[in-house]
Amino acid sequence: MNFATRFTKSIFFSLLSALLIATHSNAAEIGGVKIDDTAQVANQTLKLNGAGIRYKVFFKVYVAALYLAEQKNSAPEILALPGAKRVSLVILRDLRSEELGQRFMDGIKKNADLNERTKLVDSMLAFGQNFALLPDMKKGDIINMDWIPGSGATAFYNGKKFGSPIQDPLFYSALLKIWIGHSPVDDKLKQAWLSGKIDEGTH
Repeated sequence: MNFATRFTKSIFFSLLSALLIATHSNAAEIGGVKIDDTAQVANQTLKLNGAGIRYKVFFKVYVAALYLAEQKNSAPEILALPGAKRVSLVILRDLRSEELGQRFMDGIKKNADLNERTKLVDSMLAFGQNFALLPDMKKGDIINMDWIPGSGATAFYNGKKFGSPIQDPLFYSALLKIWIGHSPVDDKLKQAWLSGKIDEGTH
């Protein structure tokens, strides 16, 4: 093997090694869950806006990630942003689906005024019926709640759609307020979503 060949191979392996190291360093993981940089929703590529862990006291409940068409750092900007959106949850402990659905309902109520709650009655009933279709949650299960323009709020359990889409955009905004409203389910998770960070947080 001549010097030129050895030099070319050396450069190749150096570049390959650097690429692998860079790829590894960019991999994001919290709570043992890999966080994707992008998500495909309704033929639209969304970018990770932030991710964190929902805690209940000291227990990790789920990893929650928000995907948007463009980076936004305040609740009003997120709620006003048109186009597709995704909330992705990866369950970190066994949960009854009824319990999780009730927590979502409570979160919506805490962040909606009386007028909003009145308008959301039918949508919340449909949402509750959708969750009634799910089995109990196991560690590693994934729930995606997407806003799909033209279809509405659409939910997926481990990649399979469940229930019927809820077409009211007010409902999806109310859903987002569970995490970014004035009374969020987890303050540190809210800050992770709004700061554009991937933050495991501590409680």
